[in-house]
Amino acid sequence: MQTFIDLLPRRIPFFFLLWAAAMLAQAEALMPSPPKLAAKSYVLMDFHSGQFLVSKNPEQRMDPASLTKIMTAYVVFNELKNGNIGLDDKVHISEKAWRTEGSRMFVEVNSEVPVRELLKGMVIQSGNDASVALAEHVAGSEEAFASLMNKHAKRLGMKNTHFVNATGLPHENHYTTARDLALLAQALIRDFPEFYKLNSQKEYRYNGITQYNRNKLLWRNPHVDGVKTGHTKAAGYCLVASAKKDDMRLISVVMNTASEKARATESQKLLKYGFRFFSTHRLYEANKPLTRLPIWKGERSELPVGLSEPLYVTIPRGQYDNLKATMNVDETIVAPVEKGQEFGTVDISLEGKPVAQRPLISLESIPEGGVFTRLKDTVLMLIQ
Repeated sequence: MQTFIDLLPRRIPFFFLLWAAAMLAQAEALMPSPPKLAAKSYVLMDFHSGQFLVSKNPEQRMDPASLTKIMTAYVVFNELKNGNIGLDDKVHISEKAWRTEGSRMFVEVNSEVPVRELLKGMVIQSGNDASVALAEHVAGSEEAFASLMNKHAKRLGMKNTHFVNATGLPHENHYTTARDLALLAQALIRDFPEFYKLNSQKEYRYNGITQYNRNKLLWRNPHVDGVKTGHTKAAGYCLVASAKKDDMRLISVVMNTASEKARATESQKLLKYGFRFFSTHRLYEANKPLTRLPIWKGERSELPVGLSEPLYVTIPRGQYDNLKATMNVDETIVAPVEKGQEFGTVDISLEGKPVAQRPLISLESIPEGGVFTRLKDTVLMLIQ
């Protein structure tokens, strides 16, 4: 195991280190326990690092209500990004879509409505009619669309989620968890930033009717820019919220609270706690060499290795200089090597507790060397 703490980016001049160390004990003493919310299940996750900072019953299966539409939007955004549909496509409004119960944007049966309008009606107004119309446009039927939803859920690592419709109307086989919804919100923001902006729009007018975004935090907290509310009798009042402050973004999921006011208030507690007592740091960039490892029998004698994605960590404020980075690498590497192969891990810990681990990958392909190189290295490997 090779220690490479020197590779951690330095943020504080050396003459401040003693002061930082003295303040650390005080910071630890002042950090309170996480808030206990009046909700059946909840999580707080950092967007960049993916670390869960607070949780209660994160894996408990819950009725998602209209939080389902986060996945409906994700699937539609993916189809738009891949060019399979367009924002100006005219969508035929079926009788099924028109008759769908619950919240709606009030589209008229047998009319044709552009995809861009239906997206606003679904994301901003939480229209069930818009959700069904989009599902039918993308996949031909809501049932086929639900199959797409489940395939995306599996790909995103949503291990305890199953969808049967595009709206979130109650069904015994329609469920998710707070953890899975946090992963979904993270993917929505990461994969479709240009479309995610819809989630911050406070109102929308269609067919002569103005309706307002049900996410009250958009008015109360200037850092909040999404994501989605949900409510049914079975689900209670739910809210997935995301807020960005400086370079830090948090995602909160609060499920099964007693009222609209409660879901907003409890979500606010989580977000305030996260921003007040945690900080997120980018330690390493993607595709930049962290070190060079010896390689045998190759055209070159050294293999640059690094990370496929930037490495972020979220830690209690004031503890950056207590982070420790270690690198565990394979002892013997023999050519040929393909770009992207794994040859160990980068491990980040804080006071002996693991914080993050990422695979070290080869940043280049290195083919076998010539006959002389292979013979020479074979002898050297036997000697060593």
